[in-house]
Amino acid sequence: MIQIRKSAERGHFDFGWLDTHHTFSFGDYHDPSAMGFSALRVINEDTVAGGHGFPTHPHRDMEIITYILEGALEHKDSLGTGSVIRPGDVQRMSAGTGIRHSEANPLKDQATKLLQIWIFPKENGLKPSYEQTAFSREEREGKLRLVGSQDGRDGSVTIHQDVDLYASLLKPGESVSLSLKPERLAWLQVARGQVSLNGQSLSQGDGAAVTQETALTIAGVEAAEVLLFDLPPLN
Repeated sequence: MIQIRKSAERGHFDFGWLDTHHTFSFGDYHDPSAMGFSALRVINEDTVAGGHGFPTHPHRDMEIITYILEGALEHKDSLGTGSVIRPGDVQRMSAGTGIRHSEANPLKDQATKLLQIWIFPKENGLKPSYEQTAFSREEREGKLRLVGSQDGRDGSVTIHQDVDLYASLLKPGESVSLSLKPERLAWLQVARGQVSLNGQSLSQGDGAAVTQETALTIAGVEAAEVLLFDLPPLN
């Protein structure tokens, strides 16, 4: 079964410096029917104006994944990590017992667009940690590139949860497929463009919750960029 959450159904706020869409309940947006899916808790699509950003703030007991679509994001945290994330980079921050960080668009005349994803860890109280890896366009074009996993295989970032995260860039007519093991769930997030998922149409900002399916085929309708999560069963 595939249940589509349309882009227009998301929570939306425009603060001037930040234009943000929330797939699931977050901050001042609360929808009891959209509190997350499996281990997924947050998928926010953020557009940050040039020279602006999120001041230092705390997190704990959450796996936070940042995926840049356009522009750049400068990260600083209480571990002493300082980095700039760009398109193709995947950043994983494990908040664990507690971490403080800031995120800002270092580009003065260009907006930065990104997806920020929160995943519940398999256990609380982990040691805070940070990881960032770059994946080229060639690695993601016309294929499902593993960019995050529980065991960090194939050069993916390590997520402290039973999750496989794939990224793909698709041209019109291109398709990729994934087999799901029994009881596994999936979530597809369309970052840009238009695709079909097992024949169902999804456009930029749409997400799809997948249950009771054994195989997924994602086909490009327009040039598209997608993230696909292979997730554990619901508790």
